[in-house]
Amino acid sequence: MAFNHLPVCVHDGFGPFSVTPVTHSVPMARKEYEPSKGPDPTPRSVLERLVTGTDRAARITHTEHVPPRRGRNANWPDEIRPEVIEAIRAGGIDRPWEHQTRMAELALRGESTVVATGTASGKSLAYLAPTLSALLDGAERPGGRGATALYLAPTKALAADQLRATKALAKPLGDAVRPAVYDGDTPVEEREWVRAYANHVLTNPDMLHRAILPSHPRWASFLRALRFVVVDECHSYRGVFGSHVAQVLRRLRRLCARYGSHPTFLLASATVAEPGASAERLTGLPVREITEDASPRGELVFALWEPPLTEMEGEQGAPVRRTATAEAADLLTDLVLHQVRTVAFVRSRRGAELVSLIAQDRLAAVDRGLSGRVAAYRGGYLPEERRALERALHSGELLGLSATNALELGMDVAGLEAVLITGYPGTRASIWQQAGRAGRQGQQALAVLVARDDPLDTYLVHHPEAIFSRPVESTVLDPDNPYVLAPHLCAAASEIPLSEEDLSLFGRTASELMPQLERRRLLRRRGANWYWTSRQRAVDLTDIRGGEGGQIQVVEEGTGRLLGTVDAESAHRSVHQGAVHLHQGRTYVVSELDLEDSAALVRQESPPWTTMARETTAVSILETDTTVPWGEAQLCFGSVEVTHQVVSYLRRRLVSGEVLGETKLDLPPRSLRTRAVWWTVSEDQLEEAGIDHRTLPGALHAAEHASIGILPLYATCDRWDIGGVSVPLHGDTLLPTVFVYDGHPGGAGFAERAFHSARAWLDATREAIASCECDSGCPSCVQSPKCGNGNEPLHKRGALRLLGHLLRGAPR
Repeated sequence: MAFNHLPVCVHDGFGPFSVTPVTHSVPMARKEYEPSKGPDPTPRSVLERLVTGTDRAARITHTEHVPPRRGRNANWPDEIRPEVIEAIRAGGIDRPWEHQTRMAELALRGESTVVATGTASGKSLAYLAPTLSALLDGAERPGGRGATALYLAPTKALAADQLRATKALAKPLGDAVRPAVYDGDTPVEEREWVRAYANHVLTNPDMLHRAILPSHPRWASFLRALRFVVVDECHSYRGVFGSHVAQVLRRLRRLCARYGSHPTFLLASATVAEPGASAERLTGLPVREITEDASPRGELVFALWEPPLTEMEGEQGAPVRRTATAEAADLLTDLVLHQVRTVAFVRSRRGAELVSLIAQDRLAAVDRGLSGRVAAYRGGYLPEERRALERALHSGELLGLSATNALELGMDVAGLEAVLITGYPGTRASIWQQAGRAGRQGQQALAVLVARDDPLDTYLVHHPEAIFSRPVESTVLDPDNPYVLAPHLCAAASEIPLSEEDLSLFGRTASELMPQLERRRLLRRRGANWYWTSRQRAVDLTDIRGGEGGQIQVVEEGTGRLLGTVDAESAHRSVHQGAVHLHQGRTYVVSELDLEDSAALVRQESPPWTTMARETTAVSILETDTTVPWGEAQLCFGSVEVTHQVVSYLRRRLVSGEVLGETKLDLPPRSLRTRAVWWTVSEDQLEEAGIDHRTLPGALHAAEHASIGILPLYATCDRWDIGGVSVPLHGDTLLPTVFVYDGHPGGAGFAERAFHSARAWLDATREAIASCECDSGCPSCVQSPKCGNGNEPLHKRGALRLLGHLLRGAPR
């Protein structure tokens, strides 16, 4: 078929456009593949190959064309050392882009700055040029260590990638620049050299929190000379993780001040709303922002792809679409067969392994030599496994990679031509970040968003303006969250005793928390200072990634071999007894989850199914902060206590997703104090909507599921960051009530964002339900994959009437 029969929209940037629906399909016919010959394929021709001779054309709901853009050059500031400029030229870059020059100017003036431009726009060089210049200046000063720089990456993979880039650029500068990685994978014998001699240290916030700051006397000479702190991919520091990192950076600033340094912070971000304000919340400092992208951009063709309905029925007889995982595995297979270098981003570790496994099997059926050119990449691998995969990807040995977002952030993988995004990744910023992995050298690229069978993904593929015409989100974080702040005050006191003057650095709630920490005997006051007096390490009070209770080791039964780790908080869902666990293309089944010994024992098996845990949840209101009348209804925001328990798991057939059965589990309940948004409706409203006592539970339940599914469009969260409960008569409100809460202690800012955008959020929820073609509810509208009640009861039409009457009373 001709490519121009596909629905195509052309725009420059994020302007308005029209949407042309697909109205045709082509009969499915499996074709024979041959390696591509002739000139390099264009993104349009690659997409055309994917749909030629099959019914796949009908799966493309929209195609967006982002045209190429010319770059605008400038000159480096005079303060940049000529040796650095020559090293950059030797690397093939004659002149910088305007935004690179601007950041270098501000950095050298000592002004903390964030550059928020598109993927592959040269943000690394924007902070590396002033950093290397400062290190050269410092190396020429007599005595002492000279200037130093600290680079922070959210992932080990990105730090390793940046080390390669820094070494290559700094090679002509000789021993004046001594970069080194310092993370959990750094051998013990190398760590002393890094502390004593490296002047450009690349690490991550976890290592800064757990190793560098608590051992600051051993880093005294480094901290005393610290000139720049680079915070890369700073848009990823959101929610609870971002709030923790904000406090870690405040602890760093406090220690630097004690050693006499006041480093300038240089931050790099994907395109986000209000990057300067977000960077100020993260660092606690005034931050200048640079948002105009002067770099050139290659053509990008971006397709929205909805998997077809199958003949199978799901829960309650609901229609079921083919899984996004199976669809992505097929597309990855076809792209590799066409010799198109591709990364498929998958939401979960298990999904990444499954996509790789399916693609390997299908490639082996065509050419056994190709199956070894596809692999999975995710967190939880052992260090040597990660490094081997990174080398294979950089060398081109791998043609296809199935990855979690561990690969999303900034890694410069040259030569990628296509990206598959398996399910909406949670934010529009992440969509563009993942799409930008391909075409990083200015070449053309293809991106495909494959929709999962859930309300948000279905909404997006049929409302492309929600992706392509809306600005990207701002970053949500709350450093003042007492559950976040308290352990960092303890950690700060263990590093150097806290004084009254220090408390303002940590935010407005710090002084209120000190008496509580004294009563809990975590801190002791002597004179004007607070001291940490326990023999326990204060940094062990919290996991900055938001996990509670440390790590669960995944151990092979019989051999005792350590396969990897999962955080304790997710262990109930991911490595419960009977769970299917995937690792490096091998399938294991969990024999036992031992919570006391923090271990999950697994045995290698190959069952023809995957597993999915189910939870039950109850909510009680602790305090109502704000109430807004919506006619007779009320919208509220406040603090709640949530009690949840994993009660069972489903077995789903591989590829098709068909439910094969449910198995009960006996795991302990867990409680959580957090923040929530909730709404109530009156008896009169129910009567007006025609909702009786038989319809009400299903209507509330369906509205709850759909609203949770749509919320990531309005708050920078993932569906799994939030939870919900609906009750026909709640014990605290004495009314029909729907709750949506943050899934982290103390809250993460998501429920608050939902409260402030409630009208738009719930209106989109109603639209998502109304536009779904099913009769009585399905995974694309009101069914939830994590429902602990088996998606019973649900009443789709009741939810529409309920939301309609609720929205009529919403303030304009």
